[in-house]
Amino acid sequence: MGGRNPVTWLGTPSFPKAAHDALGDTQLRRNLRKATTTIRGKRASAVAELADWERLRAAGAAIKDDVLANLDTYLVRLEEAVTARGGVVHWARDAEEANRIVLDLVRAEGADEVVKVKSMATAEIGLNEALEAGGVRAVETDLAELIVQLGDDRPSHILVPAIHRNRAEIRDVFRRRMAEPPASDEPGDLAEAARRHLRRKFLATKVAISGANFAVADTGSVVVVESEGNGRMCLTLPETLITVMGLEKIVPSWPDLEVFLQLLPRSSTAERMNPYTSVWSGVTPGDGPRRFHLVLLDNGRTATLADRVGRQALRCIRCSACLNVCPVYERTGGQAYGSVYPGPIGAILAPQLVDDPHDEQAASLPYASSLCGACYEVCPVRINIPEVLTHLRGKVVEAKGKRTPEAVAMAAAAWMFADARRYEVAQKAGSLSRFLARDGRISHLPWPGSKWTSSRDVPAVPKESFRAWWRRNRG
Repeated sequence: MGGRNPVTWLGTPSFPKAAHDALGDTQLRRNLRKATTTIRGKRASAVAELADWERLRAAGAAIKDDVLANLDTYLVRLEEAVTARGGVVHWARDAEEANRIVLDLVRAEGADEVVKVKSMATAEIGLNEALEAGGVRAVETDLAELIVQLGDDRPSHILVPAIHRNRAEIRDVFRRRMAEPPASDEPGDLAEAARRHLRRKFLATKVAISGANFAVADTGSVVVVESEGNGRMCLTLPETLITVMGLEKIVPSWPDLEVFLQLLPRSSTAERMNPYTSVWSGVTPGDGPRRFHLVLLDNGRTATLADRVGRQALRCIRCSACLNVCPVYERTGGQAYGSVYPGPIGAILAPQLVDDPHDEQAASLPYASSLCGACYEVCPVRINIPEVLTHLRGKVVEAKGKRTPEAVAMAAAAWMFADARRYEVAQKAGSLSRFLARDGRISHLPWPGSKWTSSRDVPAVPKESFRAWWRRNRG
């Protein structure tokens, strides 16, 4: 790989430190609780309308697993179909190569500004920053992404990047950065200000950049779903369209796409269908962009595919349902994860895409979970996130080696448990800790036990163990 993978943000502290800081922001927690509670309720109602929801989930998982098992075949089929319809396919092994391809294409058009459809893939590779370094300004057209961009902020949610901002904060951002600021913080005024700000960009910009929700291998058709209409403007008005898409976004055929067009809107925006579903197949003379480029992005995906447990993260369709039910995310927000991909899915996807056991921030993400399993229950493609989290935690421990305090403690425990006499001696010694208890709980222990009692109590150890009781009463 040609440099640092920008999936995680440079300079971000590990999750425990970032989460601790986020928990002190009461306004953030209030914003998150209100937003996630609302989304959760609406999603549950939308899903309850379908009697075959669990069958749809199983079908979505099966289709994704088939794609991952035969990815080479489907990628070649997609490339052939896109090329046959007048598009040009580019292959990028990492973020650096993808950014170079896109920047070269923009420069070839003589453009110094581009409009963008909301895209996780372009955020993952740090495309906006790469374009700016190359003298090209990228204008986000999704309302929430625009809020984040104008506020010099970072996104905190896959679907609603500005979920951590309330209306008053958004109004203040717009008033600082827009030529025609909103009159108030009413939703209509905020939307109208954004509409005026963006309309000129849509009509004047020659190049648009998008991501892709899906691509149909059989026909080379690329699909973007959205709710605001900004995507439709970007995909139809400019002369050149550049789409950056992760390798795993393929579906084999249109019947397969049908499954995901039922799963995605109900899981993400709690809608029966997306207000705007845009589909294009290469270039059509007289209709839409005259030039179409598809950049197929690896950036750690083939390495993730090689992991039999971790590869299921590549099923993800970026619905964000797991974020909205996660008790950890609801309290810390997405920026604490220090990654483009926050929440439970980010905790298993980002470390694998980074694939660097020495990246302290990425290595901390698998621990950003209570393992309650709520994420698995709502995932529309049945990603067993708790299973992958524990799998990745195991890899983190292995990478640390056998000389860490944790490894030494576990080795000592194994030695103790291996012999009945040693086990009983340890039990008797442990029972002495009851003298530190108050009201049946131990609230303060010396180091290293203080690492535990700094955030939780320890139940007092009984004076007599069960083994001793049994020997005394049953002989």
